[in-house]
Amino acid sequence: MYAEEGESDGKDRPNILFILSDDHTSQTWGIYGGVLAEYAQTDNIRRLAREGAVLDNCFCTNSISVPSRASILTGRYSHRNGVYTLDDSLDTSLPTFAKEFQKAGYHTGLVGKWHLKSQPQGFDYYSVFHDQGEYRDPTFKNSTDPWPGQRNFGERVRGFSTDIVTEKAIRWMKKQKENGPFLLCCHFKATHEPYDFPERMRHLYDGVTFPEPENLFDWGPETNGRTFRGQPLEEMVRRWEVASADPDQWWCRYPELPFTTKGMGKVAARKAAYQKLIRDYLRCAATVDDNIGKLLDALDEMGIADNTIVVYVADQGYFLGEHGFFDKRMFYEEAARMPFVIRYPGKIPAGKRIQELILNVDFAPTLSDFAGVSSPEGTQGRSFRDVLVSEAPKNWRKSIYYRYWTQHDIRPAHIGVRTDRYKLMFLYGDRLNRTGSSDYKSEPSWEFYDLQKDPKENHNAYHDKEYQSVIRDMKKEMMRLRQEVGDTDEDSARMKQILEKEGLLDKE
Repeated sequence: MYAEEGESDGKDRPNILFILSDDHTSQTWGIYGGVLAEYAQTDNIRRLAREGAVLDNCFCTNSISVPSRASILTGRYSHRNGVYTLDDSLDTSLPTFAKEFQKAGYHTGLVGKWHLKSQPQGFDYYSVFHDQGEYRDPTFKNSTDPWPGQRNFGERVRGFSTDIVTEKAIRWMKKQKENGPFLLCCHFKATHEPYDFPERMRHLYDGVTFPEPENLFDWGPETNGRTFRGQPLEEMVRRWEVASADPDQWWCRYPELPFTTKGMGKVAARKAAYQKLIRDYLRCAATVDDNIGKLLDALDEMGIADNTIVVYVADQGYFLGEHGFFDKRMFYEEAARMPFVIRYPGKIPAGKRIQELILNVDFAPTLSDFAGVSSPEGTQGRSFRDVLVSEAPKNWRKSIYYRYWTQHDIRPAHIGVRTDRYKLMFLYGDRLNRTGSSDYKSEPSWEFYDLQKDPKENHNAYHDKEYQSVIRDMKKEMMRLRQEVGDTDEDSARMKQILEKEGLLDKE
């Protein structure tokens, strides 16, 4: 609903600063525990956690950047917003929360990583990276210029991208101070590969040896019964070595090359790769936290901190050596979890931890709810304002639905369902004509995890006798959720064949 009578001048409506990073996984936020928690330089994230609320069970509906961002904006799952894979573009006609805020009289701005290919809509001002963006001397496409499409054309700014995005964001916020409420989306490229950092962070972890995750030496499906190969750290080594030999042969510029593991044994090589990955990643992440501090200081200096909702969230999680992997995409905890903090002084209790299951499709209706603005038409998510400010409604969801659409042999397309304790994954392994996929068809397979007994997902318990009744119930729940969210593959004869072979169609 729109603001109530008496609020139309915007004086009582909150400003919203929505800070989004790329791949900044919960293992390195310092507020979610884990072996790297004490090494993470995240004073400002910790400050937000103390002064606001933390979501402990927030998940994306499709663990890859472009689809997750589309779901955040529209409040819709991939099959309803048309953004299934990295290769898809957001339809400019779709309703988004930015458009609704703009219609309701908010001043709207967007700075940094956009990545949705089409021209941003619903923003009075934008200054966004070309494509993925670059860490150093990035190019910005600005709302004051004609939209150049997919061409790398725009304003070239010298400096480090995370710092530049913050500077642009603060300048824009200061211009809005006397103009009524604003919505600012401040999107960092960090901590995406190649995990670069500015010179001031170079010596942050000199001499440090980082502790390893317990399943770093998971070498393949034979280790724990998982049914796919995944993307191991050895692939990261290959990339570093190619770039070391000729930096122009790779799509990005990695810091501190050359690097090689040639001549090392299998275990030593993985250990060395892990140490480099974490050292680079944490320095990149520390730069994000540094700039969150600058944004918070700016709100304090402007005197608007008490009437500004601050959100910091990553578009998905990331593997940092867990299962021997890097990257994201899979419905394992490290990749699908979205670390999330929100602060709204006087409205959201300080220091609160939220255990309810939250999804990225819930962000748009929640921000709209706080602002007294209509949710975007077609929103499939649900406002969790009451969950934040008081307590969860009794009918809050008990399970979540996930689907990763891109098909490759190492990471098959899959559907997942998760409750507070159990997780079931159906790796159907077919591209189903989706963009960005290979034609390779994987043999359909299942994975099941008891997250209470096995929180690191080290043992695929799909065939364990003790869980067979639970697994049957989880399959029913998966098919029920497919119907609920409208992801039924009605136009795919191939998917129907796969589901029939698994005996699932009668459960829909």
